[in-house]
Amino acid sequence: MEENKALVLKTFQNSAEMLDAKAVAALTGIDKAEVTKLIAKLKKEGSLHSPKRCYYEITK
Repeated sequence: MEENKALVLKTFQNSAEMLDAKAVAALTGIDKAEVTKLIAKLKKEGSLHSPKRCYYEITK
């Protein structure tokens, strides 16, 4: 799980655009349901934020 969390975070760091869970799942190969949970965890930790509903980016 921690390995997947790091991979999801790295995917956001490498992206110039906002991403949704479906895009992250496609880029990482991780199941969309798992990506959704990991995004929620990263958002709660303050690593990600959502400037647009269902889309996320790295907190600057």
